[in-house]
Amino acid sequence: MSKIEKVVLAYSGGLDTSAILKWIKKTYECEVITMTADLGQGEELDGLEDKALSTGATKAYVVDLQEEFVADYVFPMFRANAVYEGGYLLGTSIARPLIAKRMVEIALAEGAQAVAHGATGKGNDQVRFELSTLALAPQLKTIAPWREWDLNSRTDLLAFCEENGISVPVTREKPYSCDRNLLHLSFEGGELEDPWSEPGPGTYQMSVNPEDAPDTPEVITLDFEQGNPVALDGQALTPAKMLAALNELGGRHGIGRLDMVENRFVGMKSRGVYETPGGAILQRAHRDLEGVCMDRELLHLRDTLIPRYAEMVYNGYWFAPEREALQAFMDKAQETVTGTVRLKLYKGGVYPLGRKSPYSLYNPELATFEKDEVYNQADAAGFIKLHGLRLQARQPFLNKIKG
Repeated sequence: MSKIEKVVLAYSGGLDTSAILKWIKKTYECEVITMTADLGQGEELDGLEDKALSTGATKAYVVDLQEEFVADYVFPMFRANAVYEGGYLLGTSIARPLIAKRMVEIALAEGAQAVAHGATGKGNDQVRFELSTLALAPQLKTIAPWREWDLNSRTDLLAFCEENGISVPVTREKPYSCDRNLLHLSFEGGELEDPWSEPGPGTYQMSVNPEDAPDTPEVITLDFEQGNPVALDGQALTPAKMLAALNELGGRHGIGRLDMVENRFVGMKSRGVYETPGGAILQRAHRDLEGVCMDRELLHLRDTLIPRYAEMVYNGYWFAPEREALQAFMDKAQETVTGTVRLKLYKGGVYPLGRKSPYSLYNPELATFEKDEVYNQADAAGFIKLHGLRLQARQPFLNKIKG
């Protein structure tokens, strides 16, 4: 391979990528351009461009991707109701393909020969970044310092940064690895590496403790069109502003906290703490609306595909043909998921109070416990008998099988 002269680094300004920027310049003797994706980190981005340049970058891109992130990545994933291993709403996973896409675009525009990331050799992010790069620009080399250098711990990184005069927002007292965007905030490391230890006071920053949430519930409405939230309390909002508003509501009421041990794609178990206040509200409301306006068999078939879809996102296959094909099915299934859900937010809980849809399949005349003219209850006897034929046929042989 020809000499690498220019590298585009996915840069957060945290401990890992701060050290990596300096390390790449020293090791590869090349130009480093940083790319920071603004996905709603807020004040974390303050001064990041100056910091990158002072650490040795020749250019520092800070790109606002908030609307694209929510509209083209978060919302499609939520239309599929994706949940990984029963709890994780995939806040880190869904951001990686967009970051990789923008990094590749800048690398091609700048004439770079390589891209770089700060993911460790033990984690999922290395897979997500590199599979996305291979799908979009396989000619680019990927530099993954955690798989190359001899800085084998965060303690080593802190020492490296101190030696090179790099300021980082991580201390030995709060050694968390965090990822923040409009969908969530995650914490790993420190005391969390012991699955029996309670999360420390440095975790959970987007939400109040549910015990300290207001004693008075708050009732809201969410309007959906074809599976996408479009209005909060009757006010139309862009995708990014919608998620930001739901984060504020959810955080105020202690909603969306998760502490779980999950299975990483690379083969180990990992403990993480996640906050997804707005996403938790959105997922609960969306699921509730589907109950009134999705056909039963379509809903049940879709539900069988949720774990597979969630694995694709978690494992880094966003740009894979199977995810794209499955997305087409998920979106087709959402064509009638239009309507309004009324919800109560109270001390960590999201409680649907009512739902309505112009495509509602709910027929009160069929469902009523009062007298009706459209359903003959005697018909149920034949229905049950037909469905029980195979069970009845099996009965004479059960004792023989057990004996």
